[in-house]
Amino acid sequence: MKKVYGSAAEALDGLLRDDMLIAAGGFGLCGIPELLLAAIRDSGVKDLTFASNNAGVDDFGIGILLQTRQVRKMMSSYVGENAEFMRQYLSGELELEFNPQGTLAERMRAGGCGIPGFYTKTGVGTQVAEGKEHKDFNGETYILEQGIFADLSIVKAWKADTTGNAIFRKTARNFNPPAAMCGKVCVMEVEEIVQPGELDPDCIHLPGIYVHRLVQGTHEKRIEQRTVRAA
Repeated sequence: MKKVYGSAAEALDGLLRDDMLIAAGGFGLCGIPELLLAAIRDSGVKDLTFASNNAGVDDFGIGILLQTRQVRKMMSSYVGENAEFMRQYLSGELELEFNPQGTLAERMRAGGCGIPGFYTKTGVGTQVAEGKEHKDFNGETYILEQGIFADLSIVKAWKADTTGNAIFRKTARNFNPPAAMCGKVCVMEVEEIVQPGELDPDCIHLPGIYVHRLVQGTHEKRIEQRTVRAA
């Protein structure tokens, strides 16, 4: 089965449609599937729902799809650093489903494991709990959260072999593995693709069974907040 494709557009061919739920990896500006996001923008699909920790910044990450008004809803845990994200939400142009960060990651992981729902204490007594089932366990109240089952996952890895076994670097590991797991189809962009057997099995963060298509590319290294000491 062919997994390696020549470009992001080729890797997404036949997978995109309007009204999709897409799970996207990335944490801040780290580990964002920027090549795949650009290809989604160029495809023209619209009314998309994204499950992602954040939306990048105005001109990077999911922010480029907010600029073109291709996103209808965000399922996120952080809105900061993206003025257009905030503007669209406050003006009622964009739906937003806020999730505590750990809850969002677990919802993705649960979907990838075939778990339709789980109980958590996070959010009890806040707006997060409104409209959700409450249940007591050992005298403590929990709320029911649903697993995320995405139509498509797009993620970015540091290194992978041609079968899709992948390694993520540092903070990029926070959301990319669970995002990859919860999609019916997972497309991964990678900085380097190697042959099977070249990766130490103990260092693999995501088994290739979750990955359907791969593309190698050149990526931009951005810093979200540059803080330097005055000279």
